[in-house]
Parts: sequence; C-alpha cells; structure tokens
Amino acid sequence: MTMKRMVLEIGMGTDIRGTDYTKAAVRALRDALWHNSLNIADALGQDTDAMVVEVLIGVPKPELVDKQAVLAVLPHGTGTVEVVEGGLEIFNDAGTGSTVIANAAAIVRLDVA
Repeated sequence: MTMKRMVLEIGMGTDIRGTDYTKAAVRALRDALWHNSLNIADALGQDTDAMVVEVLIGVPKPELVDKQAVLAVLPHGTGTVEVVEGGLEIFNDAGTGSTVIANAAAIVRLDVA
C-alpha cells in the first residue's frame, strides 16, 4: 500500500459568543470540505470511501475539542484528528466571554501505485 497525498484543504471556523472550541473546530473542517467537490477518487477508479483523511485542527486550548465530533464531519473515507495549539480566542471588553477561531487542514490520501 502506497498512500499518496492527493489534496490539502484548509478552512476556518468560529464560535462567536459561546466559547465552544468543538463548535469552532467542526465549522473549520466543514469550511475546508464544503468548498470542494473532489472527484479525485473517481478519476483514479477508486471509491470515495477509500480516502484516508488526516485532520489537523488549531485552537488555543486543544484539550477542549471533542475529536469524535470533528471526525463525524467527514462525509467519506476514514480519518484521524489531531488538535494542536493555534487559532485565536478574542475576549469581549467585559472579559466575560470570547470568540474562538479555529483553523483546519484536511489532508486527503489515496492508495495509488
């Protein structure tokens, strides 16, 4: 099996008032995926579920992201999720809430000769 990187998709997601890191991460991955209609698997004579997707999420507090909820966004294939420190958290003037900004990268691989 030779897994080759075929596609890199990037996206950004936010939770404006709820400080929900998972919501921002899910939105970032959706942003990355939903702007594309990939035909790469079909073009190579493979099923779309043959895709292996590595998801990388960047947020200020990685431990607050539910990886399974992020992984559930993938419409095809199998995947893994790694959450690292990144993104932004912008506090309101009162310091009582914040906006969370997450960045996502989805690396799509297929087994090709």
